[in-house]
Amino acid sequence: MSTLVRTTLLGEVETPRLGPAPYLVDRDGAPYLPTATGGVVLGLRLGDGVFDTDADHAAPGVTLVHPDPAACHALTAFACLGNEAVVRTGDARGATGRVLGKREGRVIAVFPQDVLAQMLPADQVAIRAHGQGATAGGATAGGATAVMNVDPAVLAALDVRSARARVPSHLVGNGFGRPAHQWDLDVQVDRVDAAHWRLGDLLCIDDVDVRHNAGHRKGWLTMAVVVHAGSPLPGHGPGAMPILCGPAEDFDVHVDPTGHVGVTPELLGCPDA
Repeated sequence: MSTLVRTTLLGEVETPRLGPAPYLVDRDGAPYLPTATGGVVLGLRLGDGVFDTDADHAAPGVTLVHPDPAACHALTAFACLGNEAVVRTGDARGATGRVLGKREGRVIAVFPQDVLAQMLPADQVAIRAHGQGATAGGATAGGATAVMNVDPAVLAALDVRSARARVPSHLVGNGFGRPAHQWDLDVQVDRVDAAHWRLGDLLCIDDVDVRHNAGHRKGWLTMAVVVHAGSPLPGHGPGAMPILCGPAEDFDVHVDPTGHVGVTPELLGCPDA
């Protein structure tokens, strides 16, 4: 068996940006300000509901980018759920957190709230990348399942046979046609249908194959972690980062709308995240 290497990556905390006309238009045609999109987001934690805040694509912790586009592509491709994140500059220098996921070419990293309060846009964060290229091992019943975007130690600790919800492929919006090693899948749901969804939940998405560019494929299944909250933007919604994908018969998933436990601060070893 080959050994996965670890790679140190460098990202910087994103500065939220808006155009000269700051409004976006929601699915009903009303303008809104896309608050909490990127940067340092305070007060939002793993386990919070995806519609608990009136924000747009809000992710807990910080979003990381790199000013060099090629380096940013590598940052998002190699960083995995559970990888260590170490602050290298600013008032929070030396503090550690963990990668939660990725969204549209950004990496999401969670930290304790007292650390977040010290962080600023442009602070540098080192990621100890580890996990891309791993195999499923005993995570599923079959042998054809692909693994991506997750540290093997975290995958072993997750109950991937449990999900908060089962989602049909036609609800997937933004993210289809994109490489799942650098992107998430936005699920087009509203507050009524997903009131019980939480940041960190596992979702089972039917008839979706994300091994290459994400797209519809009947008879395949993708397991994904909810990494950001909802959005009023048409074609968008709570974002789920794929971690497993394979033929549906390789999985034995139990949907538990009320008792499901996914990615938690305790599982990541990052209290108060």
